[in-house]
Amino acid sequence: MSTAAVATAPEWQMSTPMDTVAPPVEQLRHAIGEWMVETDFIGPDGKIQGTLEGHYKFKWVVPDKIVSGVSEIPAMKQISAILFFHRPASREIEMSSVGPDGKLWRMIGPEDSETRTTSNQTMPDGSTLMLRFTRHSVTPDSFGSTMELSTDSGETWRIGNQQRFVRAVNSPSE
Repeated sequence: MSTAAVATAPEWQMSTPMDTVAPPVEQLRHAIGEWMVETDFIGPDGKIQGTLEGHYKFKWVVPDKIVSGVSEIPAMKQISAILFFHRPASREIEMSSVGPDGKLWRMIGPEDSETRTTSNQTMPDGSTLMLRFTRHSVTPDSFGSTMELSTDSGETWRIGNQQRFVRAVNSPSE
């Protein structure tokens, strides 16, 4: 994984349905282990502004119910705690993340989807921001994630980053 020069981001058809969606427990099980991650940060012009490496590590808190994890991007000195869980009563999957700033991001989506969306969040400058994450290209040892953002309450979206996850060597999987 290396730093990328400015390039045009691939075109993703985010409105195209996934070919298959893993059942909720399989989505949780797939996350378990350590992942090496390469993140392309995409500018408003659709071009890659930079690429950074990081890693995620997930383990069970309650098997087949609750996963905890840590996300780290050393070059940004960024570390976050993550909870990932299924809510059968509401048929939703939630991934919550909090970093050193204390800002809690709750990404929620239907259990029959690979997409999670935040509610409108008020930013320090008074603007609002929504995020939408979609997992795709899933194999036993890799997957992609596209983060989109909206500043108009979800009316329009643009890609903010694209991540490539590869299971770390000797990392257990379910």
